[in-house]
Amino acid sequence: MYKKILLPYDFTNTFDNVPDQLVKLTENNDEAVITVLNIVTDGEMSGDVRFNGKSFSGITKERADKLKPFTDKLDERGLNYEVRFEAGRVITELLKEIKENEYDIVLMSNRRSKREIKHVLGHVTHKIAKRVNTPVMIIK
Repeated sequence: MYKKILLPYDFTNTFDNVPDQLVKLTENNDEAVITVLNIVTDGEMSGDVRFNGKSFSGITKERADKLKPFTDKLDERGLNYEVRFEAGRVITELLKEIKENEYDIVLMSNRRSKREIKHVLGHVTHKIAKRVNTPVMIIK
C-alpha cells in the first residue's frame, strides 16, 4: 500500500502496536521503506554536551541502543527501515523532513502532556497534522 513511510520516534511514547500497523500499511511490500526519525532537541544537545561531555554522535549511539528493542520488532516482522537522527527543534525538523522527501504517509504516536486538557492531540502531533499535505496517521 505505502512505499515510503516516516515514523517520528519519541522515546516518551509507547510504540508497542506500531510494528503491527506498519505491517498492515506496507502489505509486506519488499520495496516499502520506513524512516524512523528521532530528533535530538537543542536543549538535550546543550545539556549533554555541557554536563556530560557528549557529542552528537555519542548521544545518537545511546539512542540507537535504546531504540534496539523497537527495531528488533521491525526485524521480526521483516520490515525494511532506516534509522536517522537529526538535531534541532522537533516541529521545525519534522516539517523540513516531510517537505524535502515525498513520503506517502507520516505515522505518529500521540501523547498529551496533560490528560485533562481539552485538546485530543499532543502539541507536536497537532502541529504536524495541521501543517502538512501528506497524510498523517495517528496511532494511540
